Amino acid sequence: MPSPPPVCLADFADLARTVLPPQVWDYIDGGSGTETTLSANRTALDRVGVLPRVLTGVATASLRTRLLGRQYAMPVGVAPMAYQRVAHPDGEVALAGAARDAEVPYLASILGSTPIEQVIATGAEVWFQLYWLRDRGLVADLLARVREAGCRALVVTVDVPVLGRRLRDLRNAFRLPPEIIAANLPGGRDDLAHGGTPGVTPVAVHGGVAFAPALSWADLRWLGEQCDLPLVVKGILDPADAVRAVDAGARAVVVSNHGGRQLDGVPASATMLPEVVAAVGDRCEVLLDSGVRSGVDVLRALALGAQAVLVGRPMLWALAVGGRAGARTGLALLADELRDALALAGCADPTAARELRTVSMG
Repeated sequence: MPSPPPVCLADFADLARTVLPPQVWDYIDGGSGTETTLSANRTALDRVGVLPRVLTGVATASLRTRLLGRQYAMPVGVAPMAYQRVAHPDGEVALAGAARDAEVPYLASILGSTPIEQVIATGAEVWFQLYWLRDRGLVADLLARVREAGCRALVVTVDVPVLGRRLRDLRNAFRLPPEIIAANLPGGRDDLAHGGTPGVTPVAVHGGVAFAPALSWADLRWLGEQCDLPLVVKGILDPADAVRAVDAGARAVVVSNHGGRQLDGVPASATMLPEVVAAVGDRCEVLLDSGVRSGVDVLRALALGAQAVLVGRPMLWALAVGGRAGARTGLALLADELRDALALAGCADPTAARELRTVSMG
């Protein structure tokens, strides 16, 4: 008997696990260390109780949202994720196309397995995610390339001085298939991602060679001076770092622990979100990622003070199951859930949701 169609994002997880090779499933699904932080991301969101308002006269909620000065259909973006062609042959093109269909931003990874120009050709609103390369000249060249291609924002990930120790990948001796390359890096720079080094995953070896571990606030300021795109800093947990990011020119920060894939044992992103929001006030926009799985989770994030969320793994599950159509369905289900959640909470729009009170259900 065929499986029933998905009715929520979680349904895509079970379906994706049946179609993906076990090593690829673990690469997508896994976290670092004992996966304490990976688990904490879900636990923290599940403990957020949202107090709905009643008799507000709201029958149908609008999801329209403004981020970095541009209008989007809902307060959701597709998180940057590397090597999307491991999940589906169409990879980044399919997922960006689904984001275009849903009218939400697509964050393209520097480690995308499709060139950024092809991603932008889908018509999606693309924000480009950057890891700091050891060669500053290559960084400058890449900035010029993404500006010329038409990216709408630059997202600098700051929580990866080295790649987190991901035990599932080590146990599986995971390596990228030879046809999957880092298409945005100069030719040959991802060869190490296909090799083998005892005790270290090839992807980690490649990252250690390509990326500079000593990114500083001075580098971030330099980056802001070189690029006229809105600057977003992703990977913030400490409120003091959020303030410094704004001082360095950030228009937005993403409260994130990299989906539990970097330092294991750090707090859940949702736990730190209210403190970051309080620290930056109205000086910048604040987004959340790590652990978002439903429209209710989006409502929780809004009520905790975020302007929007980024969704990662569930979009790869949907991509794996159905390509662009699967990802489009996943985003549509998320929009339906959020619309219902807003109406049930008595909110006409996402801005109203940010006025809701929350309580701990832990």
